[in-house]
Amino acid sequence: MAIEIRLNGENQRLPDSLSILQLLEHLDLPKDLIAVERNRTIVPKDQWETVAVSSGDELEIVHFVGGGEETEEKDAFVIAGREFKSRLIVGTGKYSTNQVMAEAHRRSGADMVTVAVRRVDLKAPRGESLLDYIDREKFMILPNTAACYNVDDAVRTARLGREAGLSNWVKLEVIGDEKTLFPDTIALIEATKILVKEGFIVLPYTTDDLIIARKLIEAGAAAIMPLGAPIGSGMGIQNIAGIRILREMITEVPLIVDAGVGTASDAAIAMELGADGVLMNTAIAGAKDPGAMAEAMNFAVRAGRLAYKSGRIPRKLYATASSPLDGLIR
Repeated sequence: MAIEIRLNGENQRLPDSLSILQLLEHLDLPKDLIAVERNRTIVPKDQWETVAVSSGDELEIVHFVGGGEETEEKDAFVIAGREFKSRLIVGTGKYSTNQVMAEAHRRSGADMVTVAVRRVDLKAPRGESLLDYIDREKFMILPNTAACYNVDDAVRTARLGREAGLSNWVKLEVIGDEKTLFPDTIALIEATKILVKEGFIVLPYTTDDLIIARKLIEAGAAAIMPLGAPIGSGMGIQNIAGIRILREMITEVPLIVDAGVGTASDAAIAMELGADGVLMNTAIAGAKDPGAMAEAMNFAVRAGRLAYKSGRIPRKLYATASSPLDGLIR
């Protein structure tokens, strides 16, 4: 004989008096990770077969909400057709010893390191080299043109780095001001054009100026590397709006924040803004414990990227309940 019950706040007609187990089967509901309440008393699972549902009963059937399935999506970091495992690029300067540098590199998880091209000191005693502490099987070496103040010096330095057998890749710096170390963007564009024509993969250190970024891409730059704050300042990301605009408008090549990071949260912020990578040196080399800071930066860059890809919630002025109101037990 058909009966009427109230189920989860709604009237429900059943063909007969059923046990809890039969009710779940009748409704084609799962039997795992749910709870059943009959007339405000929880029915233990071991009694589902024996407890019958009668006409006029009020039942609540609840489960968990909010989770979701994990999906794997390839999120490769690719520059000029070459894929890198890590989005963190580290430097080689300012370390107290080469051994400290090697440990920091290892703990950073990076697979690309920058080196400055400098004259050989003919008066220095012969001995170990910086490159003796960089595993060429694990790290790609990226020569840079640090401390070059004009096009000719930057181009010559890049050519010498390639001739020395380092790489045809170059982190191109053409500095325009000695105190701030801001780039000379006009000279930077000119040097990029010259080096690209000679077969270089050019990664220019630049400002967050969108127009300059576009001109560098037109010149053949393989990435855009805007500063987040002055080199070595440790101030953190000071131009959030500029980086956000670049991220939205520049999609042809990777966007790598270069300079200004002071601690792990700065690296995470850069990545949460949508940067494809972060390049740093002083923040690690100048830390009290460079190895530990390198490891922190490793985690920060990964966390920031994951947060960016996940999509943050909108900012709101007032509270929003985190638990759903649908299915509320009343």
